[in-house]
Amino acid sequence: MIKLMAARDAVAGIADNASLAVGGFGLCGIPMDLISALAATGVRGLRVVSNNCGVDDWGLGILLQAGQIARMTSSYMGEHAEFSKRFTSGELEVELVPQGTLAERLRAGGSGIPAFYTPVGTGTDIAAGGMPVKYGPAGEVVVASPPRETRLLGGVEVVLEHAIVADFALVRAAVADTDGNLVFHSTAQNFNPLCAMAGQITIAEAEEVVPAGSLDPDHIHLPGIFVQRVVQADRSTPKRIEKTGGHGASSAARARIAARGARELRDGMYVNLGIGLPTAVPSYLDPACRVLLHSENGILGVGPFPAPGEADPDVINAGKEPVTAVTGASIFDSALSFAMVRGGHLDLALLGGMQVSARGDLANWTVPGKLIKGMGGAMDIVRGAKRVVVLMEHRAKDGSSKLVPECSLPLTGRGVVNRVITDLAVLDITESGFVLREVAPGVTADDVRLATAAPITVGADVTEMAV
Repeated sequence: MIKLMAARDAVAGIADNASLAVGGFGLCGIPMDLISALAATGVRGLRVVSNNCGVDDWGLGILLQAGQIARMTSSYMGEHAEFSKRFTSGELEVELVPQGTLAERLRAGGSGIPAFYTPVGTGTDIAAGGMPVKYGPAGEVVVASPPRETRLLGGVEVVLEHAIVADFALVRAAVADTDGNLVFHSTAQNFNPLCAMAGQITIAEAEEVVPAGSLDPDHIHLPGIFVQRVVQADRSTPKRIEKTGGHGASSAARARIAARGARELRDGMYVNLGIGLPTAVPSYLDPACRVLLHSENGILGVGPFPAPGEADPDVINAGKEPVTAVTGASIFDSALSFAMVRGGHLDLALLGGMQVSARGDLANWTVPGKLIKGMGGAMDIVRGAKRVVVLMEHRAKDGSSKLVPECSLPLTGRGVVNRVITDLAVLDITESGFVLREVAPGVTADDVRLATAAPITVGADVTEMAV
């Protein structure tokens, strides 16, 4: 039965080397009081499963700073400097997992499904193995991920993924009743129900605790059967917003890309916008064009950035920026969000890129030895969206072309890109490689050819890029 406890008492049984599933996405919906209480115990060697690891001084970042985490299983490292530093220095083991796969592994763990097959990650280092899990002090890889079992099911290559079950789960809810039934607020739902399901002992901190019977059964997101302990959250603990939004494109070239990207959207579409440059696309969308924007942290119907002073920390997009929701929007957990993705229900995905090959391979999540961000939801999205368009600058900062014969960076997906929009051109991916369709104002086909490492075919009806 449920026990209503103080945070320090609720986490007292978590011992060294315990495994934890911790809810939240960025700083949205994190169980901050439970994390702080756990930090105060000094417990060490924790093996934590969470979409990310907070920031340097908040969320799981405080456990990381204190050296209490030995291993992280996450989808995204992002700009968390301490996370990256401890990983690359050999102080921390890290298993990077596609975001939708992570959500499904947690859901499967709580559902008694020991493993499942998914097309996500096939053709990449996820399936082939060799992804760094632990570095040595000299920066050498001392533990690498093993190859996964793959097979063909219905003519589709799939990879075997194992469920996740944790000793404890720490989650955050808006409301709990004294039977442990939970209600989540907006996108703070994210990974919280899935982590709660995967925990053998689940501890929920709630902003409000009400007597059993107070909640409408139709409105309960997670039944109390998954929850063993409830904590009244400290109302003085702030809800922090990781990033401010609404800055738009950072240069004229990137604004041109975003504006041209907006022309890919058609009335009635369901569209996913990746983090970074794609988030600027709605600023250039024709007001008469009604699309429902999908954000993989659990919202269909993303609206504009809020006015200054009106941001809700529980309403964010996949870039962890505060947003609003349009009329007709819906909110859901991360597993349902990626069911939409993998099930082929997205008409279009606009993503950023580091490299795109002539056969449509995409690399957009890491530069070995220099940058490790994590794949987030991109591996899921490129395998599930009906059409994938990459928005990126034509050249990297060092002047090299991002459009290449073969990707030299680890892949996000193989043969998944349909079109590339850059500051110089619009090119389609065909069986014969890159085909030039549009050029930017003042740019010639020869300019594009000189800036592209891969061969290109000039289409018969090349037009000027209209923005």
